[in-house]
Amino acid sequence: MKSIATLVTEKPWLGWVLFLITLLIVVVLGISTTSVLDRTGEEIREFQMVTTIGEMEVDSSVWGKNFVREFDTWLKTKETDFKSKYNGSAMRDMLEEDPRWVILWAGYGFAKDYNQGRGHAHTIEDTRNTLRTNSGMPGTCWTCKSTDVPRLMNKLGDLDKFYGAKWEDWVEEIKNPIGCLDCHDPKTMNLRISRPALLEVYERMGKDIDDATHQEMRSLVCAQCHVEYYFKGEHKHLTFPWDKGMTMEDMEKYYDEYNFSDWRHKLSKVPMVKPQHPDFELFRTGIHSQRGLACADCHMPYNAEGGMKYSNHHVTSPLKYISKTCVTCHRESEEDLTNNVYERQDKVKEATSSAVEMLTHAHVEAKAAWDNGATEEEMKPAIELIRKAQWRCDFVAASHGAPFHAPLESARILADSIKLAGEARLALAAVLTEHNVAQPVQMPDISTKAKAQAYIGLDMDAERAKKAADLKTWSKLK
Repeated sequence: MKSIATLVTEKPWLGWVLFLITLLIVVVLGISTTSVLDRTGEEIREFQMVTTIGEMEVDSSVWGKNFVREFDTWLKTKETDFKSKYNGSAMRDMLEEDPRWVILWAGYGFAKDYNQGRGHAHTIEDTRNTLRTNSGMPGTCWTCKSTDVPRLMNKLGDLDKFYGAKWEDWVEEIKNPIGCLDCHDPKTMNLRISRPALLEVYERMGKDIDDATHQEMRSLVCAQCHVEYYFKGEHKHLTFPWDKGMTMEDMEKYYDEYNFSDWRHKLSKVPMVKPQHPDFELFRTGIHSQRGLACADCHMPYNAEGGMKYSNHHVTSPLKYISKTCVTCHRESEEDLTNNVYERQDKVKEATSSAVEMLTHAHVEAKAAWDNGATEEEMKPAIELIRKAQWRCDFVAASHGAPFHAPLESARILADSIKLAGEARLALAAVLTEHNVAQPVQMPDISTKAKAQAYIGLDMDAERAKKAADLKTWSKLK
């Protein structure tokens, strides 16, 4: 075999080829080295702290001086321009869209006002303005709304002093919306739990939050708030009902043994439990959680700029950033993936509507039975069935993400709700027959939110006047 030197001597043009190849390799290596150095420089610049962050720094803009990219994306939670088929960041009047919920929540604050939540930047504004909040409510209602909450809890040194206060006691103190302090340790920037209720229930279940992996923490920081909860005892202590487990049935059993109810229904007189937003509990039953994904994987996808990779803190619907969420794992087109989401949502929403229709009739029929002399003993079976049916229906509906997070579990729960509501109506039919009430019971005109609210006896002019007075008083406290 001839050596390279011999070949070059015999074919001088081959030397130029080798020279050009060598030159090209040197240029590529040079560019690569420069890029690596630039990216390393970016990383160094990124993590050079511009300012010291205090242990209880509630102002996210201070954190933003050190973490510019994260803060800039967090500011996007102010945006209200994205609307998907069922969710999004735009405010939507859920009672106007389906007035039947006014009937299901008769006697409870949600019958007055229920809007789809906007982004984290609006938590203070929306909490103050809703007709569901008023002077005299427990201070516990502020727990998930502000970075000022962990500061206040730390300052008071006694949770019951925070929970046991009145809503208006903290109006002057609570000013900053959900932000950096809620999820991050200001010294290490590690994810951490800032709300005691999650730590308390972990302890009761015999678990240690310190054993959670980083991936698990990327869901648990969300589970501080996006869960089912209730206010326990004299001081309205925020409590997660997971002691018996985290399924819908586990929590129902917990409430039944505790003999708990949020309110007594104005029409049917049923002692009701109002699910809040069991997003985390339902998400755990879905395929994405079972495959190891965390909330942040889809609601806070990674961005890449230069050499930096960081989480997009514009916590919003994954459909807004579908090229960075669904498409990173799935190879279908964005249009197909969006339609896959809507298909699951459509089916669960259809089942939800069936359950709501059955329950609307059940409450009105129960009112007719009471109005015609039914006794508590006669009504007991129907009351128990309505309580169970509505707990299931609302459990799914209150978790806006459930139709996609866990479509199979949602469908199972709703099927049970429809069955139980049907059994309740059969029990009511027997009572109505016993009291000679003509059937079917005539349904009221609840075609609009206003008509439904009037039917259950809500004076919305008075409610709005009361809210205006509260807002005027609170504005003086700022």
